[in-house]
Amino acid sequence: MRQSLLGFGLLTLTAVVGSGPTLQAACCYFSAKDKDVLQPAQKAYITFDPKDEVESFTVQPKFEGNAQDFGMVIPTPTRPKLDEMPRDFFKELAVFTILEPLDINKYKNFRTTFGTPGAPVPESVSSPKKGPTVKVLESGVVGSLDYKIITAERADDLYTWLKDNGYKYAGDEATLEFYVKKRWVFTVMKIDTKQMKANPDGSYTGEVTPTRFTFASERLVYPLKITQISVKDKTEALFYIQAPRKVDLAGDFSYQFTFTPMWSQATGFAVPEKLSEAEKAWRKVADPRVEECLQKVAGLRQKGAEPASLEWARKITAGDLEVLGGTKPYNRVAPQEDVDKLKILKGHVRPGQFVTKLRKVFTKGEMGADLEFVRARLGDTNDDMEYVQILPTSPP
Repeated sequence: MRQSLLGFGLLTLTAVVGSGPTLQAACCYFSAKDKDVLQPAQKAYITFDPKDEVESFTVQPKFEGNAQDFGMVIPTPTRPKLDEMPRDFFKELAVFTILEPLDINKYKNFRTTFGTPGAPVPESVSSPKKGPTVKVLESGVVGSLDYKIITAERADDLYTWLKDNGYKYAGDEATLEFYVKKRWVFTVMKIDTKQMKANPDGSYTGEVTPTRFTFASERLVYPLKITQISVKDKTEALFYIQAPRKVDLAGDFSYQFTFTPMWSQATGFAVPEKLSEAEKAWRKVADPRVEECLQKVAGLRQKGAEPASLEWARKITAGDLEVLGGTKPYNRVAPQEDVDKLKILKGHVRPGQFVTKLRKVFTKGEMGADLEFVRARLGDTNDDMEYVQILPTSPP
């Protein structure tokens, strides 16, 4: 089975003779022998309140494949509360986070030096058997999706439960064991292909209704390891993270390696008097680290890994909420219909919080553990710099 999926598993569902329409699946990723379901991309909107230790993520996967029925399994550290989100939620997030127009007057020699915006950036020991340990904590419907929230103390118990309930496992037992040992909770959801576009060859394409999972968590985490067994080579993920501070991925996953050289090069061509005091201060932090970052990018790519990229970052203001409400002009280029729909983000995008938008392509070898987001830093210095306007060096 081939698949590009981040954060949750995929299942294909078939009927079991004599039992009516039921699921043929198991945890992690699920596929019938002769079926193929792909997820070419996934978007996630993640929020985190460190004071109350509450996290939520909203996901809207895109599926392609020839399975008649399929579903998802989503692991979370604790029991989640599920809510349906507006279908155009991610579309409007994309509109809201379009970079603002380039201020040409800020950059000297822009036309002759750069040409047009978007110039490229340089380059186990088994335990004694006990009775069944699987518990169904909750069953219900969210939007158009049927779901069950379950727990298990042993992976083999979970497989037995799935089999007894009409599921057929076709994945890696060790991956599920990873979450069972951490005592995470699993949400199993059935996908109705009637929501999707039927292609002439019998396959389906489409996106399901966004669903938000809210749960208690001490850290800002996102399940990644469950993806590994169902990815052939790599998978791409787009994250929007709302938290009290600007965030980043840790270690080699950081976007600083690509963003710092791009930002430093652009501000180097700016008219000095037009740089803000914050930008002038940040140049003292960023400029000395440019060569180090470029070397890191080269090293990662030599290993076959692609560095993350920062696409937008801003501390949300009252003015932003006015834009969402339509009482303040929207200053980017987008269809008016989409601009009018920005109001669906109200109540989700909150003032005083930082929204960080980043993209990362994960190779199969990079999916050995779950993701943890950290406070954005460059070296030992906290990073609160916003990125909301096109720079001469911004990627297309």
